[in-house]
Amino acid sequence: MSISYEKKGAVATIRLNRPEKMNALTLAMYDDLGRAFAEANGDGEVNVVVLTGAGERAFCVGADLTESIPALAGGHFDISHWDPAHLKIEGFYKPVIAAVRGLCIGGGFEMMLATDIRIAASDAQFQLPEPVHGFVPAGGTLVRLVRQVGYAHAMELMLTAERFSAADLVARGVVNRVVETAEVEPAAFELAGRIARLSAGAVQTIKEAALTLQHLPLKDAFAREAALGQRTFESEDARRGLAAFANRSKDA
Repeated sequence: MSISYEKKGAVATIRLNRPEKMNALTLAMYDDLGRAFAEANGDGEVNVVVLTGAGERAFCVGADLTESIPALAGGHFDISHWDPAHLKIEGFYKPVIAAVRGLCIGGGFEMMLATDIRIAASDAQFQLPEPVHGFVPAGGTLVRLVRQVGYAHAMELMLTAERFSAADLVARGVVNRVVETAEVEPAAFELAGRIARLSAGAVQTIKEAALTLQHLPLKDAFAREAALGQRTFESEDARRGLAAFANRSKDA
């Protein structure tokens, strides 16, 4: 399978598994990736997803230029066909952690931007080369990048088509943490495990708020925030958590 899916406890791992082609995405891989995300989203036992690539040469170098790009350029289908793979869908509120080694280019960069926390190898390289080829990064980047980092940083990454180091992207707020190559996946899974032990309802509500409130007028955003907060206050997780806190206080 060029997209592998594995579940261990409350953590699902989705791996781009075409290392001989630096995990370049074929049309079938885009479909399989969308299905893998859907499987994780629909599994009540999965609280966190780790997205990574096989091998150390690349996280993903984007769409396979021999298949996917010609299909788009030929007008055979619209890029929105890949929305599930790019997580350009509503209702996916489970945290996704990217574990990035090697090259993270084009569509690979775009998939990283769909994740919530990014851990990269110190020698990883990042690039949005689309303008060189006459098109644009329309797999979520045109919307996400300006919202996720400052305007000037986003525009430099998109307009120059240059390669950037992991240190560059940490400085620009695109990547969270840089570690040695061998530590990328262990760090990602350690973090995933910590998040998976928290209240799934609370964690997913935080992500839901982050994705859905920012476009609202301030008054409406605060009202929606209160409703989301109330939903968690009345949840079974909150009842258990408050009861446990009360018991600890009695024993102190």
